[in-house]
Amino acid sequence: MTGPGKIFYRERNNCVDGSETPRYILVAVSNADLKVYGQHLRMVELKAIAEGVGAELVALPRGEHSGQKRVEKAGRAS
Repeated sequence: MTGPGKIFYRERNNCVDGSETPRYILVAVSNADLKVYGQHLRMVELKAIAEGVGAELVALPRGEHSGQKRVEKAGRAS
């Protein structure tokens, strides 16, 4: 028997406080019979979905450099 399903989500990178756009992005679903048609969701919506299918919400941690552009420096060949 498998455990309860899990819904993995994280905060969106380009979401501004006070904006009317959904703040969270759905990343993955595990062990839950669920089809999701929206990608950007509000926390109220995530909680309602999780309760409806008996799943647990799991917040993914932000990376160390999240929201920053990655800059690679070219090294000189000797």
